[in-house]
Amino acid sequence: MGMFSFIKEAGEKLFGRGEAKAAQEAAAAKPTPENVAALSKTAGDAIATYINSMGLKVDALQVSFDAPSATVTVSGVAPDQATKEKVLLCCGNVAQVSAVKDMLTVASSSPESQMYVVVTGDNLSRISKQFYGTPNKYTQIFEANKPMLSDPDKIYPGQVLRIPPEA
Repeated sequence: MGMFSFIKEAGEKLFGRGEAKAAQEAAAAKPTPENVAALSKTAGDAIATYINSMGLKVDALQVSFDAPSATVTVSGVAPDQATKEKVLLCCGNVAQVSAVKDMLTVASSSPESQMYVVVTGDNLSRISKQFYGTPNKYTQIFEANKPMLSDPDKIYPGQVLRIPPEA
């Protein structure tokens, strides 16, 4: 359990459509406690929907978003460490999220991955060389970040990636 920082301007744009967009516009136009609460709820729901769309199964998953602090709190029981880390990345790699409060537990523990923030000019081979000493293990990083990554060439500055222990 802990707090993880993310780059607020980088990530999936989940809040710019549907109910989340309407709540965001209402809170910006008239920041009443009710509008901010509505924004927080719809944003939390959008993030939970995103996690589920990635096929990540967490028992008793609860996701909340605090709009004033741009913080997501996520809780539940993940089946393993990899799923937990992927859920945290789904929460944090969202535009307008600056931090994730991790309240998740795991049913089956294993070594934790390192987290890496992508910078301009990075590619998975360069990251692989940095962490594993060879660019040829980029597929290990790609596989560790599926389904959030659909293509090894589609990483972006500010994105946080899982770097699993060397296999």
